[in-house]
Amino acid sequence: MTYKVLVADDHMVVREGLKLILETDERFQIVGEAGDGETAVELVEELQPDVVLMDINMPRMNGLEAIRRLREKGSAVPVIILTTYNEDEFMLEGLSMGAKGFLLKDSSREDLLRTLQAAVRGEVLLQPDVSARVFAAKGQPPAPASRSEKTVLSEKEMIVLQAIARGSRSKEIAFDMGISERTVKAYLTAIYNKLGVDSRSEAVAVSIERGILHL
Repeated sequence: MTYKVLVADDHMVVREGLKLILETDERFQIVGEAGDGETAVELVEELQPDVVLMDINMPRMNGLEAIRRLREKGSAVPVIILTTYNEDEFMLEGLSMGAKGFLLKDSSREDLLRTLQAAVRGEVLLQPDVSARVFAAKGQPPAPASRSEKTVLSEKEMIVLQAIARGSRSKEIAFDMGISERTVKAYLTAIYNKLGVDSRSEAVAVSIERGILHL
């Protein structure tokens, strides 16, 4: 199946770069481009894409306002926000508005494709470095554990943690490890409890902060 992608960014170089990358993967096809948020909203209604790559800073209407307008119109199209390193507060707002992920503009091809795949499945996927910044921007930076409180994960829990950091789904992890999906979820629950978190993205962020996970 080929998924239709709409790219909204006011920089042609960025749009062309994304186009070149996606042309190498038959699962995705760019069906439209927008240089501002207002045009992006119009093209979503016209082209009915499966996913939108949306820049935050654009003329006429920024990316967040475009997402808000789409939601007001009843559109459920998954939106991935394109961001730079100085826009943490916008990422938090985007999450609250239902964004399915964030991509730094210098992301690798693999990160782009992985985030797109998660979005069309209806999942939220944050790259580990973005996840750590979002977690910190909430005003709840995970404090490193002291030596006496150092979090210890089992070998299987570490395998699961590394897998979710790569963006793998529970079903994929279960297949790779030769265990049931229910067992994977049990490992996830144990990881969350040990780290004091309640989501995959926070688990990765906290693990990086504490030196448990090295990417």
